[in-house]
Parts: sequence; structure tokens; C-alpha cells
Amino acid sequence: MSDQTSSLQVLKSLSDATSELVQKLSPSIVSVNTRMTRGTGVVLSPDGYIVTCNHVLGRSASVRIGLGERIIEAKAVGFDPYSDIALLKAEEERFKPVELGDSDKLNTGQFVLALANPFNRQPTATIGIITSVGATLRGWRGTAMENVIATDARLNPGFSGGPLIDVSGKMIGLNTAYVWSRGIAIPANKVKNIADRLMTGGKLRRAYLGIVSNTVSIPQEIVSQTHLDQDSGVMIFQVEQGAPAKKAGLTMGDVIVRFNQKPVATFYDLPQLLTEDVIGKKTILSILRGEKLLELTITPTTAESEEDD
Repeated sequence: MSDQTSSLQVLKSLSDATSELVQKLSPSIVSVNTRMTRGTGVVLSPDGYIVTCNHVLGRSASVRIGLGERIIEAKAVGFDPYSDIALLKAEEERFKPVELGDSDKLNTGQFVLALANPFNRQPTATIGIITSVGATLRGWRGTAMENVIATDARLNPGFSGGPLIDVSGKMIGLNTAYVWSRGIAIPANKVKNIADRLMTGGKLRRAYLGIVSNTVSIPQEIVSQTHLDQDSGVMIFQVEQGAPAKKAGLTMGDVIVRFNQKPVATFYDLPQLLTEDVIGKKTILSILRGEKLLELTITPTTAESEEDD
């Protein structure tokens, strides 16, 4: 057998395997249509729980789910705008759920498929590799999306809410955005965790300060003068009227360096500390105001957007 023939057989095997995966997963991938948007959803359970991206739904309480030749009404049962995950429930019939993989065991270089079905036809697919795992970036609401999966599989319009699949056909992520020529997916373990909580509570509670902020460097002389063990913090650019930050006396230009005695060195640190258990509790906030290190008491509330959902 010639080298050329052998190479062609390898390519054909890869092509056939990819096509088989798409066909196998087709019953688990649905279109999600609201009045304003088209996206994709993934079936999580036989009784009709379907996960998609929160930005696909917006404020829609009910949507139409396309599954082959059938159009099914579904209701939104839970939203988490900060992770960009939303959960739907369709009541009419049994569904074929996708099998979830362990997203904690991913490695850079793995082959992946990004699947979608925004127009309720045969699923569309793009292929690529994982280019990084564990990255953190700004999410849809200006907060941090932690430990996302980045791939070079292109995500076209309508891919949001579709699955990212490994070579065994397991869903390892939920596709959410295409930025910097990279497809961004929420890890499957996080999707499952949030979806399980949304099934019971309808939404997740997160602490809220009411600020607009970003990472800044702290001059070395101020670091030495205040005996800080970090050379960066989070500067406040805006304080919302009536928000916990306003009531605590925070002002534009203050630099947050600790929250509840834990360091805040970057924009991405603060959201990880604003957990449900600090809502309504007086918390010490360490800030730099000019060259002085001050401590203020702040009482986080529940994020207003969650109360409005």
C-alpha cells in the first residue's frame, strides 16, 4: 500500500467519524427561537430540560424549540446572566439527552467539534482544537467568566448555546462567543452545576456592590508606604446611586485591594469573592485613597438584575 493511499484512508476515516458524531448527536441539539434571536440549545435530560445561553433568550419567558420536523413550546425556568447560562423546559415528549464529559480533564491540543442548529435543519459543525483551558475573560455583563475553554473552531451566528464536543461524542462545553478569532465555551462541569441549581431555584444569587472598575497598577512607593504585598488593585470608575458602594462611602478613584481580608489584585478577583454567602453581611473593604490605605464597611446586596429576572 502506498503512502498516498494510506494517507487517504486516514483522512476518510477521520471524515467518516466526524460525520457519524454529528448524526449521532443530532437528536440532542435543538434550535432556540425567540422573537428577536435564533440560537441553539442542548438537551440535558429525557424529560425536556434544555440548556442554552442566557444572551440567546434575553428576557423571553417562552420560546419555540425546533427538533427535526417538530416545533415545541418551551418555558424558561432559570436564568444566570453572569455565567450566560439559561435553562428551558419542554413538556410535550421525551428527549434524547447529550452525554456530558469531564471538562476538568481537558488539555490544550485536543480535537473538538462545535455544533449548532439555529434554523432547525441538520446540525452544522466546525472543527478545531482546544487552544487554551482555564482562561478568564469579561462576560456579557462586564463581569468575569472564569475557566472558559478557548478553541480555534469558528463559531458562526446561531452557534451560541450549542455544544462543544470531544472525539468521543461527549459535550465538554457550551459555546457562548467568538472573540479574537477564538471560540469561547463554558466548561460542561460548570454548565451542569448551574443547570442543576436552576432546576430547583430558578436563578443564582450573587453579591452586588454597584461599581464599574478595572485593574490598575499601584506605584511602588505606595506599595512600600502602605506595606501592601501586591502591586495592583481594582480602581473604581463609577459608583451607582443608592448602591452598597455608595452607602459605604466609596468614590471614583478609590482602588480596592482587599475584600473580606482577601486580596483583590485584578478585575477578575472581585467577582470570585462576591458569593452568595456575603449578601447582607457587613464586610471589610480595604482601599487605597490617594496614598492612604483605608478600611470601609460594606454590605453587599443581591444583584438587581437577578431580582428583575
